[in-house]
Amino acid sequence: MRRTVAVAAAVGVLAGLGGTGMGLALASDGPDRGPLARTSMMGGPGSTTMRAATNEATWLREMVAHHREAIAAAGELARSDRPAMRAFGRRIVADQSAQVEEMEAWLRDWYPDEATEDPTYEPMMRDLSGLDGDRLDRAFLRDMVGHHMAAVMMAQQLLVRGTAEHDAVNDLARTIRHDQAREIAWMRGRLSAWFGDAAGGWCGMHG
Repeated sequence: MRRTVAVAAAVGVLAGLGGTGMGLALASDGPDRGPLARTSMMGGPGSTTMRAATNEATWLREMVAHHREAIAAAGELARSDRPAMRAFGRRIVADQSAQVEEMEAWLRDWYPDEATEDPTYEPMMRDLSGLDGDRLDRAFLRDMVGHHMAAVMMAQQLLVRGTAEHDAVNDLARTIRHDQAREIAWMRGRLSAWFGDAAGGWCGMHG
C-alpha cells in the first residue's frame, strides 16, 4: 500500500510538470531485488531504467552518480552558441557539484564502511561531445528533461516513503525536487521556442 502511494505521488509530481508522454512503473520488490527496486521510465524511441532506493545510503550513492552525469553533460554547454545555454550549463555544474560534495561527505561520515561509488549506474544521456550548434542545444535539452524528471521522481519517492534517516537528506530531496522541476519548465520552454518541440524531451538512450 505504501509503495502504491509513493508511486502515485511521484506520478502526480511528474504530471504537474506538464507531461512528456512518459510512462513509469515501479517494479515489485522481491528477494532478488537487493537494495534497489527497478523503475522503468520510457518515452520516445528510447528507454532506460532508474532505481528507487530503499535505504538512505543507496539513495545518496544513486543521486551522486545521477548528478555526476548531469555535471558532465552540462559542461558540454560551454561550446553552445547561446549565452542562455552557457549560463544554464554553468548553473547546473555549480549547483549539482555542491550537492555532490555534500552527499559524499554524508556518505563518508554516516556510512564509512560502505562504498561511495555506484558501479551499477546506467547512463541516461547520449554522448554530446561530437555535437555543436543547434544539435548540441536540442540534444542536451531533450535528454536533460528526462534526466531531471528521474531526479524529481527519486526525490519524491524518498520523501513519500520516509526512507531518509537524517533531516538534511530530506531537505536536499526537497531542494532537488523544487529546483529541477523549475528547470524542467525552463528547458521545455526553450525546446518549444527554439525548436518547436511540443513534447519536451524524454528519458533514455537514443541517437
